[in-house]
Amino acid sequence: MSIDTLEDLYIEQLKDLHSANSQAYKVTKDMAAAATDEDLVAALNAGADGIQRGIDEITSICARHHERPAGEHCKGMEGLVDEARAHAIDESFGEDATRDAMIITQYQRLVHYAIAGYGCLVAFADRLELAEDVAALKTCLDASYEGDRTMTELATSGINADAVA
Repeated sequence: MSIDTLEDLYIEQLKDLHSANSQAYKVTKDMAAAATDEDLVAALNAGADGIQRGIDEITSICARHHERPAGEHCKGMEGLVDEARAHAIDESFGEDATRDAMIITQYQRLVHYAIAGYGCLVAFADRLELAEDVAALKTCLDASYEGDRTMTELATSGINADAVA
């Protein structure tokens, strides 16, 4: 596909973020299975649910534009997922809290990528005067920010301190 217009770019980036979210969903579920802190497990499962809602929303947006969300493979997220698996799941840790701190680190990297993607898509949709898309994408963006804030709160309210001990 040739990207000649902002609308072409918008569609391409929707597909890219769909791929990114699909990859992030799987590794988030795996990190939830590896986490030991109950609040972290719950936050990761809630994050996975939010990622799935984002996947569903992007699928709906693509359908409104007579596009299929498949066809792109997000190499950026692929690298982040590989890092999350290597450093949060496959790595050996002496303390569970240290693994949990690493899981938060890796999850926040994933969510920051999603924040960047959603932010760009909101700007594109706004410029293209796609009000319904803007509203849906802003909801996904806000949810991503909330997931990031939740992880920061978990890290700073106890998990990082437990990892130091």
